[in-house]
Amino acid sequence: MIEKIQIGDKWYVSATSSPADERTRVLKHNETFALFDRYGDIQSIGLGEEGIYHQDTRFLSHQELLINGIRPMFLSSTVKDNNSLLIVQLMNPDIVSEANAPISKGMLHVFRAKLLWNTACFEHVRVVNHGMEPVSVTISLMFEADYADIFEVRGIKRFKRGEYLTAQPRDGELLLGYRGLDGILRRTRITFVPSPSKILANEIQFDLDLQPKGETHVYATITCEIEGQAANNPPSYYDALKLCDEKAESGLSTHCRIITSNDLFNRWIDRSASDLIMLTTALPEGPYPYAGVPWYSTQFGRDGILTAREYLWIDPSLAKGVLSFLAATQATEEDPNRDAEPGKILHEARKGEMALMNEVPFRRYYGTVDATPLFIGLAGAYYDRTGDLEYVRTIWPNIKMALSWIDRYGDMDGDGFVEYARRSREGLEQQGWKDSRDSIFHRDGELAHAPIALCEVQGYVYEAKLKAAHLARLLGDEALARKLEDAACFLKQRFNDAFWCEDIGTFAIALDGNKRRCEVPSSNAGHTLWTGIATHDHAYKIANGLLSNEFFCGWGIRTIPSDVVRYNPMAYHNGSVWPHDNALIASGMASYGFIDQALTVLEGLFEASVFVDQHRLPELFCGFEKRPAEGPTLYPVACSPQGWAAASVFYLLQACLGLSFHPEKSEIEFRHPRLPPFLETVEINNLSINGASVNLLLQRYPNNVGINVVRKVGNIKVVVVA
Repeated sequence: MIEKIQIGDKWYVSATSSPADERTRVLKHNETFALFDRYGDIQSIGLGEEGIYHQDTRFLSHQELLINGIRPMFLSSTVKDNNSLLIVQLMNPDIVSEANAPISKGMLHVFRAKLLWNTACFEHVRVVNHGMEPVSVTISLMFEADYADIFEVRGIKRFKRGEYLTAQPRDGELLLGYRGLDGILRRTRITFVPSPSKILANEIQFDLDLQPKGETHVYATITCEIEGQAANNPPSYYDALKLCDEKAESGLSTHCRIITSNDLFNRWIDRSASDLIMLTTALPEGPYPYAGVPWYSTQFGRDGILTAREYLWIDPSLAKGVLSFLAATQATEEDPNRDAEPGKILHEARKGEMALMNEVPFRRYYGTVDATPLFIGLAGAYYDRTGDLEYVRTIWPNIKMALSWIDRYGDMDGDGFVEYARRSREGLEQQGWKDSRDSIFHRDGELAHAPIALCEVQGYVYEAKLKAAHLARLLGDEALARKLEDAACFLKQRFNDAFWCEDIGTFAIALDGNKRRCEVPSSNAGHTLWTGIATHDHAYKIANGLLSNEFFCGWGIRTIPSDVVRYNPMAYHNGSVWPHDNALIASGMASYGFIDQALTVLEGLFEASVFVDQHRLPELFCGFEKRPAEGPTLYPVACSPQGWAAASVFYLLQACLGLSFHPEKSEIEFRHPRLPPFLETVEINNLSINGASVNLLLQRYPNNVGINVVRKVGNIKVVVVA
């Protein structure tokens, strides 16, 4: 039996208190991620989300370093720029002991370094005596493992759990374990070098005798083990550190690199690139950007697609990995319990105990209305970027299945619009990107009832049919190409007639189950610029409206304006600012020629990045109005890092530069490029197409941007349309 938090949303992320530390330190490698406090510890306070997780299960729920039973004093902590290593600096407080001489504060320096590799967390502890006398001290490490499922950490209460196994202290090792209701044994194996002085059920002690200026080193490896999965033999700490650094640096060196004249902008760019490398998991089908830490560190269809789309000009291989995985997991049969229908693209996949026991419906869940057309859109965009028709040919059957889903299941009533209504009793009620229960509503605040046709989804379908038409023609199916083009043209006309609300100057956020317009201005309408479904006149009004005082808070575009009845700047979807939402809108603005508006969005998010910790834009932040000398207000349970937020800076820059690719001509085009006032120059290095590459230097001038080719390798042409 389980109890679900239902404060408005069935799958709500519970927050019964503030975060213990707004500067949580995050590490991730493939299926394993960790959240530590500034000390490098794991504490069960605040939101209680800290821990070491593997495949949706928390394998370590408490870790604490103590000096003679006392917590050390904090000096500093940071994660390296490439996200490979957490470094923590500590010192001792005043310590009085009956057995040994007192130790004045600051005599001992404690250095901690942590990293993740495969299924293990590696830690190095160095203790240095900076005093003039010998010191005897005990360093303790406390450990506990609750094996909580990520949905438990999010707030779901379970009244029946599996069996916790007795802790097994061994020579140089502590073994913790849990056999779940799914019958699977999960274990946390903690090994030490050198062997500890004492190993207890939840505490390891090292008795140290340090001469003046002397130091000692302790290494711990915490390995997550799941019965039935191949066990990894962890390398040494230094070998793991080398592998981790090599992976991070390899990812950065093989991609297009951007360096600007603004050091703060460079920090945003570099942090975002490193975050995307860290979030990307190596799957059998290829690289896949996991959505975000901690709540969504898994494969999400919509998130993966949009992250890959934003990052496509930097690294097309990410899009190929996303397309391959989503094609492999595309639904092939109807299953109402999973909201699955033939041709539909995955929403979310989970591997934890609760998913395996069907306590949550997300083991492989398809309750999203937009991932399917977005999948087709990404396939078309991938071809536009790479010209890789042979790969597109391999997923063409999946694209055709997705098109079939749009017409057969997406348009359930045959009115020409794609709607959603959940079939799973436990699934998501709202199935667009704004999936909070109260995110789709009428002008008076009344919630819309399903089936619901979202305005942005019609745009996604429009783009999908146009891009699929282009691919069909390339693959020799002219009849299908014409059919899809005609359908897209008809959809555009019908959409602009049915959704436009002249009195609010934008598209309705949705049509409800009675085909009644939800006449609410929203950032959703900005996505219609991104896909090109809006007429130019409508696009002009939408673009200017999104920069009004009610919509634009100074940091970015709110999801809904401040004069709407359900507006709340602290709400998840009803007044907050989402970086990826802003990036898609800015791209749409630029595509209609509204470059100044796109630059305004870029500038707002850049200024937000200056204030946030590590220059890392979170999943979202609150929509409070920007005030002088104050940063944006953080949303307490936002994922950070988060994939599509990290990728947003690249898409914003692409939009303002009017950057596109024409692989059939081996040509890179800049159409009416512009740079914001805070960027005098931009270097783009290793920008590639068809195996050729180019280094470019962009110089901002009052009314245009000069582009110089610094280096060119292979057959490549750079075209600038002023």
